[in-house]
Amino acid sequence: MKQEMMNVVVEKGVGETAALLLGTGLALTSMILIPAFAVRLGLGASLTGALRMAMMKASSKAIRG
Repeated sequence: MKQEMMNVVVEKGVGETAALLLGTGLALTSMILIPAFAVRLGLGASLTGALRMAMMKASSKAIRG
């Protein structure tokens, strides 16, 4: 019984860590990579802002699970 409970705790911890890493990666993408690519490709500010907002929403959903 105790071993089963420990397995559940470990699996939950791994899932939370993966979600946090994914969310952090998406947040960094929205803050650094999207504006850099937008400048390089010549995208407008409104399109860049919309892409950043979409990435931040995806980041939030990934962290929440």
